Amino acid sequence: MLNKFPRTHLAAAIVMGAVVSTAMILSPAADVEAGRMSVTLDLETGQSTPQRTPLNEADAVDAPRHATAQSTPSQTTSPTEPTVAVDVPAEPEFEWSEFEIRSGDTLSALFKKAGFNDGLMLSVIHGDGDAKELQRLYAGEHISFASDDNGELAAIKLQRSRLESLSIERTEAGFVGERVVLEPEARISYAEAEIESSLFGAGQAAGLTDKLTMELAGIFGWDIDFVLDIRKGDSFSVVYEELYLDGEKIDNGRILAASFNNSGRELTAVLYTDNDGVSAYYTPEGRSMRKAFLRTPVDFARISSHFNLSRRHPVLHRIRAHKGTDYAASTGTPIKAAGDGKVIHAGRKGGFGNAVVLQHGNNITTLYAHMRGFARGIRTGRRVTQGQVIGYVGSSGLATGPHLHYEFRVNGAPRNPVTVPLPDAEPIASNEMARFKAVTQGALAQLETYQNTSRMTLARGE
Repeated sequence: MLNKFPRTHLAAAIVMGAVVSTAMILSPAADVEAGRMSVTLDLETGQSTPQRTPLNEADAVDAPRHATAQSTPSQTTSPTEPTVAVDVPAEPEFEWSEFEIRSGDTLSALFKKAGFNDGLMLSVIHGDGDAKELQRLYAGEHISFASDDNGELAAIKLQRSRLESLSIERTEAGFVGERVVLEPEARISYAEAEIESSLFGAGQAAGLTDKLTMELAGIFGWDIDFVLDIRKGDSFSVVYEELYLDGEKIDNGRILAASFNNSGRELTAVLYTDNDGVSAYYTPEGRSMRKAFLRTPVDFARISSHFNLSRRHPVLHRIRAHKGTDYAASTGTPIKAAGDGKVIHAGRKGGFGNAVVLQHGNNITTLYAHMRGFARGIRTGRRVTQGQVIGYVGSSGLATGPHLHYEFRVNGAPRNPVTVPLPDAEPIASNEMARFKAVTQGALAQLETYQNTSRMTLARGE
């Protein structure tokens, strides 16, 4: 027989059950602080005791989430929201053919090697953007052609250097080209050396490339004759850029500042780019390192015969004034214009053989004789700039071997090219001097700091 509870207890239990059920329905389930709320009811006394039970991980998954004031739409998810898979098209795979461009190669021949005709070539070079640049090819560059699954031309890549390339792609509207130039990281470096036997030997000992050594000589070449003036014990120091791409050194950059000690004479040069974007080297005071004329029109040649108005001619064997300076060099060595000027003669000139005469201003002319031949475009009436190649060393005319005969005349009178005073180029303008000082002080300070550090190291015997 079942035990019977007092009616008062049953009534209390019913009321408390209703209250607890209502409270659980109306109260929100907090997803951070609250767990499950439960009530323990003592049926004997009718007392209820609320208890809070923390959510476990399984309960947390089942509990509904409620947005708070900090919630954003992206933070609120719906359990019924479907997941949509997006198909990303794969990059098309092309078959590439690569060719190294050699001397004499034409664009037409390269297209044929890749299996394409001249008609397609014309479509490419007449495309949009930089596509026309494909016509400019140089030996040593690499060109690649991409073909799609149908064998059609899809893209072309011309790799000019580590830093420059030309990419051409086929689009629905035709071919479109884009020139891509990467910007290398420039790191400052320093080198110094004392000359024992030659400038190039000292440069190599200092870790400089021959190209950088040539550039150094070019900076000071207006003041120092690197054939006659160099002495054992001369020294130089140079601050220059090293260019890096993806952490790998790819080349040397510009010389930023340099000094040269020649027979106790200290020369200093610093690079400056003016407001028009023209870069040149100047002394710290703003005077141009460049002269209006090159001292020597052939790089690193040997003087085989000096200026001598009483010299005995080596072919005619009689006293005949030697009104210039002879520079012995290998056949084909480039000859440069000593200064800006106009060609007033380019052709045969008696015993001079193939010769060029330049007019500089109103009163100065220079003559270059015994050439093997002339540079392209050099003819009477043509304007030339300082340093421009005008011809090549040879032995034409009355010559016993390959050399350049060079004359420098002022108002028609011959002057010794080695000793004649050369006028300076234009200095920094007075209205630009403040900018010049501000821009160049950093490079000059670096040069001085490196030099002082090196001297202290030597003084300590390290």
